[in-house]
Amino acid sequence: MALYIDTASRLPIYQQLAQQIREGIARGELQPDEALPSVRQLSRDLVVNPNTVARAFQELERAGIVTPRRGLGMEVTAEAPGLCRARRQEIVRERIRAALREAASSALTPDQIRKIVDEELTRVNGKRNREKP
Repeated sequence: MALYIDTASRLPIYQQLAQQIREGIARGELQPDEALPSVRQLSRDLVVNPNTVARAFQELERAGIVTPRRGLGMEVTAEAPGLCRARRQEIVRERIRAALREAASSALTPDQIRKIVDEELTRVNGKRNREKP
């Protein structure tokens, strides 16, 4: 899994790293018991301070997503995929709620909102199907 830093983002670097690792686990790119790169290696690869990487790992450890293995670094926990998928669903649900509130305040009827959602879902699924080999 390739991690990157978005220098234009307002999100702190440690949060960007933690978020990308969570997303990678949710997508299945990182599996339980899989080791993450060491703090030293990741800080070198991304050209960031090792303390920044360590802070991201600490956040993930507190959330139960990674666990330290003596002499081996950090690895993904068995619970991580479920935790990460649940968090991603929560984020999507929050964004959908905000969009629905905006649609409702724009005087759209429930039927109009459903039609827009169905059209956009069809469009997104159509793009996804075209991207698959």
